[in-house]
Parts: sequence; structure tokens; C-alpha cells
Amino acid sequence: MHNPRSHPPGGPDGAVRGKWWPLVAITLGNFMLLVDVTIVNTALPQMAHGLNTSFSSLQWVMDIYALALAALLMVAGSAADLFGRRRLYVLGLVVFAVSSLACGLAPDGTVLIVARAVQGVGAAAMFATNTPLLMAAYQGRDRGVAFGVWGGTGGAATAVGPLLGGLLTEYADWRWIFWVNLPLTALAVWATLRSVKESRLEATGPRGGRPGIDWPGAISFTVCAGALTYGLMRGGEHGWSDSGTVTALVVAAAALIVFLLVERRARQPLLELKLFRRPSFAVLMAAALLLQAAAFPYLTYGGLWLQTVLGLSPMQAGLAVMPMAAVSLVVGAVGGRVLHRVAPQLPLGIGLLLIGAGALTHSLLLSADSGWATLAPGLALGGLGVGMSMPVLVSAALGAAPPERGGMASGAVNTFRQMGYALGIAVLGMVFASRVRTVISGSDALPADAAGRAAEAISGGHSGDVVASAPAGAARQGVEALVHESFVAGLDRICLVSGIVAVVAGLVVLAVVRPSEQPGSGAGAASGPTAARSGGGDGSTPRAESEPVGA
Repeated sequence: MHNPRSHPPGGPDGAVRGKWWPLVAITLGNFMLLVDVTIVNTALPQMAHGLNTSFSSLQWVMDIYALALAALLMVAGSAADLFGRRRLYVLGLVVFAVSSLACGLAPDGTVLIVARAVQGVGAAAMFATNTPLLMAAYQGRDRGVAFGVWGGTGGAATAVGPLLGGLLTEYADWRWIFWVNLPLTALAVWATLRSVKESRLEATGPRGGRPGIDWPGAISFTVCAGALTYGLMRGGEHGWSDSGTVTALVVAAAALIVFLLVERRARQPLLELKLFRRPSFAVLMAAALLLQAAAFPYLTYGGLWLQTVLGLSPMQAGLAVMPMAAVSLVVGAVGGRVLHRVAPQLPLGIGLLLIGAGALTHSLLLSADSGWATLAPGLALGGLGVGMSMPVLVSAALGAAPPERGGMASGAVNTFRQMGYALGIAVLGMVFASRVRTVISGSDALPADAAGRAAEAISGGHSGDVVASAPAGAARQGVEALVHESFVAGLDRICLVSGIVAVVAGLVVLAVVRPSEQPGSGAGAASGPTAARSGGGDGSTPRAESEPVGA
């Protein structure tokens, strides 16, 4: 059995006093890594103009952070157990801060993308150690309070992200959405070193020996995820017969085969493949991926529409997309106790149906002459679904896995969620760009030789440049109408795809997933703070108890 070596709250001599300082240190890191997922959305048009980026560059700015987080989350949990959770958390904070500085100083899109990838590495180290550090710092009722604050902070980060991004972009500069992390990480590092005690695993249970890291599994999984994402993006931009597209997809397939072979033979695998023989577990992993892919990526293109087509300011665009985050935060906070009293597949399945209904509402209401308020009903419905489904996702996964594989189940569901966001950006971006090209090519408002360049510019956040380049008068009005029509057509199509995906996922969850019959697992037990542990490579104890709303 795992025996975590930990200590009561409070640091060594000279440490800060007060039992809540560890909570401050850990929730600050949680807030930053989650707010950086959404804070970028409202700054994308300014990034596109400031760095003269292409559509694929904008996709990678969003995608690479989630991709790095997903690829390294499970291995970061194993590293924390081996080298020390506080040590890895502080290292993650430092990496996050340095890469945030580099993001803000980036002279072009390539440097920004690389810096965002490194930022995702730091975020993975922070995310993997949040919950076990809280577990080591608090006991009893204090532990419940700490996890309540931690989860609420995650929901608040999602709600505040677009608004904070709009505020900083409009009144300072888009680079400040990254630089704002610097004072916060400094405070988090100081509080962690002064108040949080080190903890790690001393043994790995029945298999014996010290916990190890499945490097072959981690490397092959990372290569597979990266090559697949790149292949999808390149295929949408250059075609599926392009040699680069074909090469990337072949590499992804080969890396997947290697990963499966490695995990079958590994002594301490990142992911026990036998878990997927359980129908409930397999469906829940797919649901985690599809939930994240359907609920959030289309908002990136919605934000571009609000600013580059409708002409809203970054601040106004941030306010326009607030209904989803605000409703999800309220539902998660108010309904949390009720949701954890029922079998988790019910709020998860119903939540997915509501997310799908919200996206389909967008598809139904959007037209070329729509304004920002058209998004509100669908966003509110989607927020209701997110608020119902997100808080129970991890507890559902824990209930579908054997108790000794709780940590592996928790790490896997978080990994699949982040992969869902990364793949969602890639797939929906491909669908969006294809639809925009189709509408532009079928119009006579632009010359045939200019249609391709215009479609790429519109998709990449340069709609204003397309309109400005047209001759004044009736011709410009025609181009402006075409920009509105093509962008809404693309947005309508990705909302339709997102809605169908979420509805199908919800129906499958309700049809296949069954309540856990394991003692001490399931909705109620698995979701409580006592279920939170950091697992080693064998995943014998849970890494996370539940996720903040909208994380």
C-alpha cells in the first residue's frame, strides 16, 4: 500500500504563520494555469495583427498549451511522487513564469508558439501536484474547506479569463495577458517555500520498488498526440494528399502502436490498457475527450467573429461570452452537493445533452446579420451543461475503475479532457476554414485569384484587412457582406458539429455507463476530498478528486 510521506501544515522555522497559506499557494497556481486557457481568446485578433500570424499559427497558440498539458500530465504525477511534490510544483511555477515572460516578449508567431508549449509543461507540473499537496496540508473539516476553495477558484478562473483578457488587451497590450502571471507566480513560489511541506511516495505497493517513470510510454504518447494534431491542421490547410499531412498522420499511427505495445509490457505503465475492457471506463474516457472538444473550442472562433467581424472591443467581446462561464460557475457551486448525491453518469450525460443543445441553438439562430446577443441563449444552455457535467467527471471515472487504479483513472480522464480541447481546436478549425473557403469561392464579390487569400485572411482574424483592401463604394459593401456571410457560415458549421458530437456522447453515456458497484467508490465516495491522492506510475491511488468547473 502507498504510504505518502507528508507533514502537517506550516513550514520550517521562519515560515509564514497561518494554516491557510498552503491553500493560497496552491490555488494561485491552479488559477493561473486554468485562466491561461481562456484568457488568450479575446486577445487573438490583436495577436494576429501584432505578429502578422496565419490561421494555423493562431490555432497553435491555442492548441500547443493544452497539448503539452495533456501529454505530460500523467508523467508529471509520477515524477512528483518520485522527486517530491512541492519540488515539482515550485519547478512548474518557475517554468510557467519564465515562459509567460517569453510569451509576452515574442517577436513573432513561432517564438510565441514555442513559449506556449513550455508554458504547458510548467502547467502540467503544477496541475499534477495541486491535489496531493492539498491532501498533505489539510485534514478533516479543513480539508473540505480547502478543496471547496480550490474548486471554486478553478471555476472563477474560467469565468474571469475572457474578461481579464479583454481588459488587459484593451487598456494595456495583449502581451500583458502573459506578463500578469509574473507577480502571481512570485507570490505563489514564496508562499509555497514558506508554508508547504514536502511530500512524496516511499513505496509503490504490491509490485515493490521505488516509483518509476514510464518514459517510453510518455514519449510515444507525446509524439502521437503532437503528430495527430499537426496532421489534422495541415490537412485542413494543405489538403489530405499533401506529403506533410500524410507523413504526420503516419507518424501518429506508428507512435500509437508503439505506445500500446509499451503499455502492455511496462512494469509501471502510464495507462493500464485493461481498464478499457470495462465499457463504462472506455465510454467515460471518450466522453471526457468529446465534452471538452464540443464545449469550448468553438468559442475561439466566436471570439474572432465578435471582434474582427462585428467590431466589438476586446472588453466587449469578453463580456459577450460570459454567460457560459457565469452560468457554469453558479450551477457548479449551487448544485455541487446535489450532483454528488446521484449516480455521476446522470449529470454527466444530461450535461452533455445540454452542451449539445447550446451549440445547436447557435447553429439555429446565427445568420449574416446576427449581433452579439444571438450567442447568449446558446451560451447559457452550454454553461448549464458544463456546470452539471464537469464537477462529476472525475468521480465517474473513479467509480468505473478498480479502487487500486484510482490515480490512473483520474490522470487519464484529465489527460483525455485536455486532448479533447487540443483536437477540438484542430478539427473545428479545419471545418471552419473549409466552410469559409467554400462560401468565398462561390461568390463573385472577389476575383477568383483573390478568393483563396481572402478566405485565409478571414479565418486568421484579418477580416478588416479584406474589407479595407476592396475598392470604396458598392464593391466594398459587397465584400463586407461576403465577410459576414462566410464567417457566420463557418461558425454555424462548427457549432453544428459540436452540437451533434455532444448529443451523441451524452446519449452513449446514459446508455452505457452504469453506477459503480465497488464499495467506497462512485458519485459520493469518489468525489470527496478523502479520495484525492497522487499516484505513482502504477496509478494505485487517485491523483485528483474532482475538477474545477470549466477547467
